Amino acid sequence: MNQEHASVFESGGGTSRRRFLAVGGAVAGSALATLAAPRVHAARDSTIRLALIGCGGRGTGAAGNALSVPDGGPIQLYVMADLFENRLVSSHKALSKQFGKAVDVPPERRFIGFDAYRHAIDCLKPGDVAMLTGYAAWRPLQLEYAVQKGINVFMEKSFACDPPGVRRVIRAGEEAEKKNLKIAAGLMCRHSPARHELIRRIRDGALGPLMLIRGYRMQPVGPLRAKPPEVKELHWQIRNFVRFFWVSGGLFAEMDIHQIDEICWLKDAYPVKAHGIGGRAPNSTDRAQNLDSYHAEFTFADGTKAIFDARYLPNCHNEFATYVHGTRRAAQFSGNIHAPTVRTYRDQRMEPDNMDWEAPKDPYTPWQAEWNNLIAAIRQDRPHNEARRAALSNLADIMARAAVHSGKIITWDEAMKSDFQWCPDVDEMTDDTPPPLKPDAEGRYPAPSPGSWTEL
Repeated sequence: MNQEHASVFESGGGTSRRRFLAVGGAVAGSALATLAAPRVHAARDSTIRLALIGCGGRGTGAAGNALSVPDGGPIQLYVMADLFENRLVSSHKALSKQFGKAVDVPPERRFIGFDAYRHAIDCLKPGDVAMLTGYAAWRPLQLEYAVQKGINVFMEKSFACDPPGVRRVIRAGEEAEKKNLKIAAGLMCRHSPARHELIRRIRDGALGPLMLIRGYRMQPVGPLRAKPPEVKELHWQIRNFVRFFWVSGGLFAEMDIHQIDEICWLKDAYPVKAHGIGGRAPNSTDRAQNLDSYHAEFTFADGTKAIFDARYLPNCHNEFATYVHGTRRAAQFSGNIHAPTVRTYRDQRMEPDNMDWEAPKDPYTPWQAEWNNLIAAIRQDRPHNEARRAALSNLADIMARAAVHSGKIITWDEAMKSDFQWCPDVDEMTDDTPPPLKPDAEGRYPAPSPGSWTEL
C-alpha cells in the first residue's frame, strides 16, 4: 500500500475525513455554538491562512475540513509542501476543484523536498496555521520549527515514532503554551459531543467504578508487495510509511493510537505498564515490518485493566469499537470507523434489548469538529493546546508496541525515559541519505521476533 492508498486504508472502506473530498463538505452547515462569538484574530485581516505540509489523502482531507469550518470567517489554503511532487499536484487539483478561490497556492508557494516544511512555514504570519499532516518521523522537527516561528499548528497522528520524539513534542507544546499558540492534535474523537456526554456520566458514577476497558481494530490490510526496481529505496520506504517503524512507528502506532487514546480518556489516566503478544500467520507474504496480530494489556495504577486487540488479516472477524465496563453496567464508547456509537446498558450484556440510553447523533463528524474548535480558539483567543495529551497517548501506544514486539513487560517510566530511536539522524535526512533499512535477498525487511527484539 502506498501513500495514495492511505485514505481508503485509514477509513476501512467507509466514510471518514480521509475520504472527505469524495463525499463533499456536507457537514459545513453545522457548527459549534461558540463559533458565533466575535472574532479576535489579529492578522493583517481576518483571514486565517493555512500551510498544508503533507499532501496525501490525510492532509488533503484535513485541508477540506479546515476550509469548511462553518463560522463564515475567511480561511485560505495559502501554501503547500510535500516530499513528493505528484502528491502535491494531486492534492492541489482536488482542493482547487472543490473550494475554488479559497485555494490560493501559486507555483511560487508550492515546495517540494525534505526542507519544504521550512519554506512553507516561513510564508505564514501570526494567527495562521501550519498543518503537519505528513510523516510522523518529522512531526517533532516540524512542530518545533512552527512554534519557534510563532505559528499555530494542526498536527496529525501519530506524533512521534519513539520516546525521544514524544519528549520533543511535549517540550514544543510547553513552548507553544508560553507563546499563547494554539496546537490541535488529530485525535479527533476527543471532539465528539456524544463521547463527552458518556464521559460526564462515567465521572458522575453512572457505570460505577471502572473494571475493564476494551478496544478493537480488526480489519484486513494487504501485504507489502515487492519494490519495483525503478523506485528508489528511500522513497519506497517513505511512501509506504505505515510499513516501516522509522517513518511512522508502524501500523500499530499510526492507526491504533485512536483506540488507545480512548482507553486513556475513559480511565482519565495513563497506564503504568503493558505487556502483550503478537505474531504473523504462517502463510504471510508481507515484506513489511509489522506483525499482523497484536494483543496488548494495560495496567493502571489502581490495578484496573484495559485490553486492545488489532488484527490485519482477511477472512476473519472484523471489529472497530471501544467498550467500557463498570461495576454497575457497561457502555459502548466508539463504533465503526470512529462513529460516535455511544450507549449504555442495564448490566454487562451488550444486547440491543438491554440498552438503557443512547447519545443523540453528533451534528458534525469528529474530523470537522476538531477544526471547528481550533478555528474558534484562534478567532476568540481561547487556550487550545493538545500537544502534551496527544504525546502521552502516543507514548502509551509505543509502550504497548514495544511490549508486544519484545515479549517483555514494559513500564511507563521505562518508556518515558528511553533514548531508543529508530533513525537518530532523521532530522538531517536528504534525498541522498542512504535508506535506514535494507531488505534481505527476498525483499523483506526486519520484523520483530519476541524474545530477541529490542525497541526501548
